[in-house]
Amino acid sequence: MLYGRAGSAFAEPVWINTGVKSMPSRIEARAWQRMLSGRRLDLLDPSPFDVEIEDIAHGLSRVARWNGQTSGAWSFSVAQHSLLVEDLVGRFRPGAPRPLRLAALLHDAPEYVIGDLITPFKAAVGLDYKALEIRLMRAIHLRFGLPAIPAIAVQKLIKRADRAAAYLEAIQLAGFAETEADRIFGRPRALVPKRLKAQPAGEAKARYLRRFAALGGTGI
Repeated sequence: MLYGRAGSAFAEPVWINTGVKSMPSRIEARAWQRMLSGRRLDLLDPSPFDVEIEDIAHGLSRVARWNGQTSGAWSFSVAQHSLLVEDLVGRFRPGAPRPLRLAALLHDAPEYVIGDLITPFKAAVGLDYKALEIRLMRAIHLRFGLPAIPAIAVQKLIKRADRAAAYLEAIQLAGFAETEADRIFGRPRALVPKRLKAQPAGEAKARYLRRFAALGGTGI
């Protein structure tokens, strides 16, 4: 059992034999996650070779948008959100090339590892979270033949679609009034009405994988 030396609550700790097997004084932190595919993804130095689309689709289909605070029998997953963003990119830019649309589908792919933190929490966590997210995104892009860092125009288009998707989710699923959503997200320009409905994780995963394949993605 671990006790502090007498005289200070913050003094150097000592191990006292209490008859219970002592724990090691230092345990090495694990910085990798084992995926269902068998891959071990190093979160501090992610390799494209350890990224698999099955793992991404499986994880995203089980990560809830809005911290799960949405209406319906199931959570609205990040997989469904990603499909919505990719669809909106195609509506905002008809004829968008497949690599651009694939980048849109994968825009939140790091969340299969780090989860979907709501925007206020990301701001509280700060730059360390963003640095981890960027490293994961670069590895994912390289794994599937996309530029590690998309062109600024591509980033802007995906961001526009992302905000439009958030607006639709907010007013249809997350309980926001339109006036509130207008103020927070901005009413999207030229937004085509689209009805949203949360799906079971298995259906969302299957749709995500089908769309990935249709856009020329490959797991090889």
